[in-house]
Amino acid sequence: MLYSDKVMDHFEHPRNVGEIENPDAVGQVGNPKCGDIMKMYLKIEDGIIVDVKFKTFGCGSAIATSSMATELIKGKSVEEALQLTNAAVAEALDGLPAYKMHCSVLAEEAIKAALADYYQRQGLPVPEACKFTEGEEHGCACGL
Repeated sequence: MLYSDKVMDHFEHPRNVGEIENPDAVGQVGNPKCGDIMKMYLKIEDGIIVDVKFKTFGCGSAIATSSMATELIKGKSVEEALQLTNAAVAEALDGLPAYKMHCSVLAEEAIKAALADYYQRQGLPVPEACKFTEGEEHGCACGL
């Protein structure tokens, strides 16, 4: 089977889809080569992510990784969310095909972009952990 049951479940029944009104942070990333675009919205109270929503334009893997990433950071501290890696997202989904790993990278980057926005809104320096190089190649091989 190409995709795990967890990938299929998060694709067919994504969690935390939508927008948050008056979010404390918003991050959007995209890979123009394959057309995947992820936007994350965070509601943060006392340093804890109390709500997270996403909107993703992309393939099933992009939707599944966005859904899983939101589940992994909801209820966590900002510092804990900064530690989330694309490998952890893929592992939580019981793996992704190698040519779809770029989707988990985008999920990680969308969270980090939102957290960078949070720090900026708070007037705080953006931690190095939030930074990534926009437009990096993510091994995108989705054929688009």
